[in-house]
Amino acid sequence: MRFRVCAVLGIFALATAGFAQSPGDTPISGRDIKPLIEGRRIYLKVPAGGEFPLYYRPGGVVDGTGKAAGLGIFARVSDEGKWWVSGDQLCQQWQTYENGKRFCFRLYQRDDGQLSWHRDDGLKGLARIGS
Repeated sequence: MRFRVCAVLGIFALATAGFAQSPGDTPISGRDIKPLIEGRRIYLKVPAGGEFPLYYRPGGVVDGTGKAAGLGIFARVSDEGKWWVSGDQLCQQWQTYENGKRFCFRLYQRDDGQLSWHRDDGLKGLARIGS
């Protein structure tokens, strides 16, 4: 099962790697990250279609499921982790996804209302904020 989850995440990482930050994107400061995402769903864009929803619960818990992006046919695609703000970055660590490795992201507000994100390992993508 671990291989299947890693394979799903590898597919997801490759799928999002084509998104780039636009020159007009405005960096979101650390003090603005928590009120922006806490208690809300963030939908990561998947270029092949669909979105990958993450729910940033109050208290620093993040829930994720790939069912909405159609990834459920490959493996069990839900996990829970923790999230926090460090400096001007959103950080998170999953129990299973990404083998439990910690990653931090810079977030940028786009003119079209979406967010762009740049993970500390170079991966980039787009997202939208839900309720």
